[in-house]
Amino acid sequence: MPVRIMSVFGTRPEAIKMAPLVKRLESDGEVESIVCVTSQHGSMLEQVMAFFRITPQYDLALMTANQTLNGLASRLLGALDDVLERAKPDRVLVHGDTTTACMAALAAFHRRIPVGHVEAGLRTGNLQQPWPEEMNRRVVDVVSDLMFAPTAGSKANLARESLAGRVIVTGNTVIDALHETTARLDADAALRASLEARMRFVDGKKPLLLVTGHRRESFGSGFQNICAALAELALGDDIQIVYPVHLNPNVRGPVQAALGGMRNVHLIEPLDYVGFVWLMQRASLILTDSGGVQEEAPALGKPVLVMRDVTERPEAVAAGTVRLVGTARESIVEAVRELLRDPQAYGDFARRLNPYGDGHASARIVASLTGRSFDEFAHPGVEANRTASPNAPSRDAPFDAIARV
Repeated sequence: MPVRIMSVFGTRPEAIKMAPLVKRLESDGEVESIVCVTSQHGSMLEQVMAFFRITPQYDLALMTANQTLNGLASRLLGALDDVLERAKPDRVLVHGDTTTACMAALAAFHRRIPVGHVEAGLRTGNLQQPWPEEMNRRVVDVVSDLMFAPTAGSKANLARESLAGRVIVTGNTVIDALHETTARLDADAALRASLEARMRFVDGKKPLLLVTGHRRESFGSGFQNICAALAELALGDDIQIVYPVHLNPNVRGPVQAALGGMRNVHLIEPLDYVGFVWLMQRASLILTDSGGVQEEAPALGKPVLVMRDVTERPEAVAAGTVRLVGTARESIVEAVRELLRDPQAYGDFARRLNPYGDGHASARIVASLTGRSFDEFAHPGVEANRTASPNAPSRDAPFDAIARV
C-alpha cells in the first residue's frame, strides 16, 4: 500500500522549494501524495503553484490583512488539526522556517504523525536574526524524526544539538527548482519573449542591480538605511536598480517613500518565479536579505550582497560568492561600487560555484522516504544511502570542502 505523505507549505519561497519534491512524490508509485497549502502568501503562492502545475487537495486560505504572527499561528494550528484528522497521512513534510512550517510540524507532532523537515539544520545561533525564523526552524527540527539537511554544515549543526531524528544530507531542493526553470526558459522561446515584453524597462547596456528585501528584523531603521543606500547608488547614470517590492506594508511604505519616482530605480510588483529567475540571469549583482537567493544566485554565477548581519547559510560566504554587508548605508554603497568598478574584485566574486546541490535533492528525499537506496544519485557532496533501512546510520560526507564550515 502506498505511503500517504502530506506536504504542507504556505509561502512563495516554500512553494518554490517544495514544488520539485511534490512533483517527484506525485510520480512515485509507492507514494500517495497529498498537498495542503495554507496560503500564508496568497497570490504570490498561487503564481508558483501555477508555474509548476501543482493542485492542492487542501487550501486553507488563511491569509488576512495585517495579520499578526500569533493570530496566524493560532489559525494555522486549528485549521491544520482538522486537515490531519480528515486526511490521516502517514507522514507530514514541511519546509524551512516559516510560521506555516512550525505550526504544521507541531500539529502533526500532537497527533503522533511523523514529521520530515526539508532544509533542516540551518542556524545563525541568534534567535533574533532572522526573527522569528530561527526559532521556527529549531522547533521543527526538535519534533522531526527525519531531517533532510542541505549541506554537511547543516548536518553538523544538528549533531551539536543531539536531536533524536535521523539526519540525511540531500542538497537543497531550490537547486532542483532552479534547474527545471532555467531549462524551461532555454527551451521556450515564447516564454522568453513574453518576459522580455513584460520587462522592457531593463536596459541591457547598463549594469543591473537586482534588489529584494523583506526581513522583519529590518523593519524601521533597517529599511530606511537600505533605501538611502539605493537612492545614493541611483543618483548616477551608470546603474539601473530593479526592486520587486514585497506586499508587506512595512516594506512597501518606506521603499515607495524613499525611491518612488527616481529615474534609475524600477519599483515593480512581486514577480512570479520564472520572471525572477529571468531577472537573476540578467543581473550584474544581487542585493538581498532572502535565504533562497543566497542559494540560487551562486548557481548562476551572480555575486550576492546580503543585507543582514548574520546568515544561516554560511557555505556561500565561505565560497566567496556571498558577502554579508548588513543594513548600514555606507557598507551597502561601498560594497556595490567596489564590485561594479573593480573587474578583478567582480571576477573573484562571480564564480559558478554552488555548495547547495546538483539538482537531485528531491530524488534523494523520496528515496529516503520510501526506504530505497539513492546511490544512483551519488554526488561527491551527498551521503550515499547504502542500506534501505530507515534506522541505518548515515555517513558524514560533505557536499564539498566548502560545506565543512
